Amino acid sequence: MILRSAGFVLGCLMVLGPAAAQDNLHGYFSAGYENGRKEAASPEGTFGGVQAGLLFTGTTSNILTYDLEVRFRSESRLDIEEAWVGFAPSSSFVLKLGFYLVPFGKYNTANRPQQNPFIQTPLPQANLYPQSWRDIGALAEGKWGPLGFSAYLGNGLSEGKDLGDGQQFKDNNGDTAAGGRLSLMLSQSLALGVSYYRGRYDDEGRRNLELRAADIGWKSDYFLVTYEYEKAYLDNPEGYARGSADGHFVLASLTLGQFSPLVSYQTLVYKDPYHGEDSVPAGIDKDISRWAVGLVYSPVSNFMVKVEYDFNREAAVKLDNDMIQAQVTFLF
Repeated sequence: MILRSAGFVLGCLMVLGPAAAQDNLHGYFSAGYENGRKEAASPEGTFGGVQAGLLFTGTTSNILTYDLEVRFRSESRLDIEEAWVGFAPSSSFVLKLGFYLVPFGKYNTANRPQQNPFIQTPLPQANLYPQSWRDIGALAEGKWGPLGFSAYLGNGLSEGKDLGDGQQFKDNNGDTAAGGRLSLMLSQSLALGVSYYRGRYDDEGRRNLELRAADIGWKSDYFLVTYEYEKAYLDNPEGYARGSADGHFVLASLTLGQFSPLVSYQTLVYKDPYHGEDSVPAGIDKDISRWAVGLVYSPVSNFMVKVEYDFNREAAVKLDNDMIQAQVTFLF
């Protein structure tokens, strides 16, 4: 299905190419190093975290836009990140058909290494939906003055061992999922946003998954402060209580020339008696938090170096799993 979406975009480009008004090709490369305490993922230290992306975007016939993005990850996996054709009758509205990043919260559509000051994905965004959450269907986006909106219909998420394991590229139950996001610029410095998603996720199409999010951000010439809250509800089979998860993410950053020190506090509470990496009824019971401190160095606009230290904590047990990471990113 991914290849069909990419083929749909490429086919349209071949037909409409002669009338193309503007084409853009750009990309990025990123690699890193991580080393953790004895109970962390990489206690001995390792190089890795390789990512690379190529983005081909443009307009044709004045009212048609297109986007094709290919992304390589360090698991030796090449993915289609986006592949869609858009109808844009005005500068304030576009209708996209194909394979798109789901506009839920602020992070998912801006998850590339050059778009985030931290290396590690924040706890709520890493646990409440799949990495680079994508869907196939229709997405309408627009902006009218200070108000921005997104609304989409797609195949939706499927049932997995947890919320991060629900990515699918075909509809498993015949139920169309729907969602959207609203954003409001209260001033040049202050912005608000809310997001919502709902769809049936089990193969029989009987149980609902509901996701909600709210965010606020304030930015000046030197300071950046953002906050995001996310909540999930999962309907479970009869005899099991409803699953739920919620998380907070706070980020503060200061720009001092080419350097940007930053700090973040993140939480996740995830309780689901039915799902889990182990067999039912083991379920999921997480209550974790993280303090993260970091530094971003960007001597030129297309190059950055990041260093990050994560202080990880779990409510139920004491783990020695703090982690230090470094990453370099180059844009071209």
